[in-house]
Amino acid sequence: MDMEELKLFRHLAESLHFGRTSRACHVTPSALTRTIQRIEAEVGERLFDRDNRSVRLTKAGEAMKQYAEETIDRWQELKESLADNTTLHGDISLYCSVTAAYSILPEILDRFRSSCPEVHIKLQTGDAAQGLTRLRNGEVEVIIDALPDKQANTLEFMALTETPLVFIAPLAFPETVIYEDSEIDWRKTPVIVAEQGLGRERLDRWFTAKKILPNIYAQVAGNEAIIAMVSLGCGVGVVPGLVLEKSPLQEQITVLDISPQLAPFSLGVCTAKKNLRNQKILAFWEIAAPPR
Repeated sequence: MDMEELKLFRHLAESLHFGRTSRACHVTPSALTRTIQRIEAEVGERLFDRDNRSVRLTKAGEAMKQYAEETIDRWQELKESLADNTTLHGDISLYCSVTAAYSILPEILDRFRSSCPEVHIKLQTGDAAQGLTRLRNGEVEVIIDALPDKQANTLEFMALTETPLVFIAPLAFPETVIYEDSEIDWRKTPVIVAEQGLGRERLDRWFTAKKILPNIYAQVAGNEAIIAMVSLGCGVGVVPGLVLEKSPLQEQITVLDISPQLAPFSLGVCTAKKNLRNQKILAFWEIAAPPR
């Protein structure tokens, strides 16, 4: 088996979802299945238990996952050691939201390109809620994301800035927010929520603490989508203040005065601790650090 096959196996071992891995790694589902079958034939053991609803690693699969991770890491370290030690070159794969790409990233990239002109950033943008998943699956090496409430021991996070989580409503459709005795009636007011992610988790806890079963109108991917639907009068939403500040729809939105406020986001750079052995990623990490 070659290195690309090992990377495909490693991703599937993390995602445990053939469709998700095929999309993320840009291979067809049939090609992914054939690759796993070849690896299983070479190893001589079944690596995955699968049925119509789930995929699970077998005991042999767990051992193979560890082997794949160690082999890929050692291969990367070998390439680094054989490269010209005086000049860093190659690629760094980075994932962040669109908002982070034009609000946080430009200043970092400006410094990094001046310091490491031979290192190229392969940028992917999308829903911020997907950042940690992509990092854990090995799809990217670095993310710019919100600091999770529970940090894994295998990850390193460096805070860069903080932004509040705000409740937003449409300016043009004030009737969207339904009041009862001067308080918002969350059982009647439609709410636009994120499908997943830290903002959704904190909003769910907020409603639970207030013993409210909210009237969820829609679940969407991405804070930009929440702002768009709120601006159209579909409901009330919660987004990071930084995203609202950078949104072209900002003038169509009003921020609601809600108590208690949600805990703010701490935004920063995140990578796997083992990735910091890679000189390119270590250089990016040190350059991204805020001035003391």
